[in-house]
Amino acid sequence: MTSPWDLERLTELVTDAVMAQLGSAEPPCACHQLGHGECPDIMRPLVERGADRFGLTASAPHAGFSGLIDHTLLKADANQDAIEKLCREAAEYKFATVCIQPTWVRLAAGILQGTGVGVCTVAGFPLGANASDVKAYETRRAVFDGASEVDMVINIGALKSRDYQTVEDDIRGVVRACREGGALSKVILETALLDDDEKMKASTLAAAAGADFVKTSTGFGPGGATVEDVALMRQVVGERMGVKAAGGVRDRQTAKQMVQAGATRIGASAGIRIVQENGS
Repeated sequence: MTSPWDLERLTELVTDAVMAQLGSAEPPCACHQLGHGECPDIMRPLVERGADRFGLTASAPHAGFSGLIDHTLLKADANQDAIEKLCREAAEYKFATVCIQPTWVRLAAGILQGTGVGVCTVAGFPLGANASDVKAYETRRAVFDGASEVDMVINIGALKSRDYQTVEDDIRGVVRACREGGALSKVILETALLDDDEKMKASTLAAAAGADFVKTSTGFGPGGATVEDVALMRQVVGERMGVKAAGGVRDRQTAKQMVQAGATRIGASAGIRIVQENGS
């Protein structure tokens, strides 16, 4: 097992490499002379990992945006009528998933069966302070109930304590539980609470633990997604992982900016507004 010191050294090396890259524009791929986000050979690993909803440029029609959006309702006071309405909207607009609290997963899975819309839920939400085995159990139970994707919050306190082994193990437990049930795993960093060095280390640890996505925010923290954070996370994880921008994405223009920065999924409660804007 990697020691805490070795893991810290590894993340420092990755951080240095990323900072060096941020100073220069990325050249086009050699195989097709396209941008790295458009190259079919570079993007193929994402397809193989199950991330089938990327491939959206800023000029794509709203159907493309629909397939990128996790139609989200995580409020504590959301009732059954609201969840049922959310599911009907997701099926109508062909959103990627509905993103809901674990208590509603079984209901949503039943409503959405056969529609092609997935069910996303959360673990360790919203503070990330649950014990690791609790997060893993939450994940297994959610997948059993019908979740196809789980967004977990990292142990933010451990990250800030530079206890990187705990952070990686925490993520790895959820990743393992997702894989056992055939679900995708997303790791929420809560970027508004982190400095850039911590964001890069957290992204590196999520990749090391085998997660499918890194995600900016819970929507319950002091801030949401920013273009700068999405671009930084994309630089760290490369093209083999998804990046989800969540928190404060309320209009089409902001969604476009997130995609241009490297987001392959958008978490939003304003998904219908996003796809309907500009007369699309």
